Amino acid sequence: MLDPRLTKLANVLVNYSTNVQPGDNVLIDAMEVDAALIKELIKAVSQAGGHSFVNLRESSISRQLLLAGTEEQFRLGTEMDKERMEKMQACIIIEGGLNINEASDVPDEQMKLATSFFKEVSIVRLKKKWVYLRYPTPSMAQLANKSTEAFEQFYFDVCTMDYAKMAEAMQPLKELMERTDRVKITGPGTELTFSIKGIPAIPCPGHYNIPDGEVFTAPVRDSVNGVISFNTPSPYQGFTFEKVRLEFVDGKIVNATANDTKRLNNILDTDEGARYIGEFALGVHPFIREPMQDILFDEKIDGSFHFTPGRCYDEASNGNKSNIHWDMVMIQRPEYGGGEIWFDDHLVRRDGRFLLPELAPLNPENLK
Repeated sequence: MLDPRLTKLANVLVNYSTNVQPGDNVLIDAMEVDAALIKELIKAVSQAGGHSFVNLRESSISRQLLLAGTEEQFRLGTEMDKERMEKMQACIIIEGGLNINEASDVPDEQMKLATSFFKEVSIVRLKKKWVYLRYPTPSMAQLANKSTEAFEQFYFDVCTMDYAKMAEAMQPLKELMERTDRVKITGPGTELTFSIKGIPAIPCPGHYNIPDGEVFTAPVRDSVNGVISFNTPSPYQGFTFEKVRLEFVDGKIVNATANDTKRLNNILDTDEGARYIGEFALGVHPFIREPMQDILFDEKIDGSFHFTPGRCYDEASNGNKSNIHWDMVMIQRPEYGGGEIWFDDHLVRRDGRFLLPELAPLNPENLK
């Protein structure tokens, strides 16, 4: 029997997130996803007057391709993927997978080589209507410390919430961030200052990611100074980093430690831009409260912010270019040690709660 929650989710992805129009070509790119959701997406695209194209992937095969790939192979694969993407008006990317660490034994140099080509496809996709979605699996339920049934309900609550309401509540924060010059962030092991002057703030209420729930900008590239100690596990390139601590001088990460300091610094040495920050964002999703080692969820945690070594987004550009884009998350609610965010000497958020009246609609009890 078809789960009606899948039909509702497909409707959100097709009619809200990507807003498929008659004649649109839509690529459904799926990694280890149940056929039922893919079929509901095809139905929804057809009902909207669009045309579906499906690419099915499997994580262990993707790993083997990474291990065996040559520069020429990655180049040709990128050319073919770019050509297909250029013919699309929209792209729906859904990733499942039983093991988030499937690529953990791919050598760093091989991963860097592949990433240097794969980003070219991402650049084309970012010019289209697109949305990225993680698909629930038993392994995700384990990471979230929930039963499979409880996690499924959590997942659908998160992914099918009233994103239009969230969009309206985000506007005052966008406007405030775009008036702000100096940002100060404090918390356990954290004393950080930087500027966001002149860089747009972008609300994310479900148009590009599901789940969604952040407002992002970028620091002025050379303005970041101080230290930050992240309190949330940070999976990247098949390995979960913990207790990441970064020190900045004039925008550059000059010292970085973690549970695997060598691996961390190898990633930060990918290119010059990897040691500078490309994104600063506040997370506000009312149903996402605890980390589950899945960045699409974790970067939206209520009462969190993320700070991203590597490439900036074109919509909020500070000029930083890199093959890396690594969202690292800090939760500031009291049970995680608390913390404060100041904009131009005004306290905006304490212990994960917005204090200004115009921002109160973003507190969780008002978004649910």
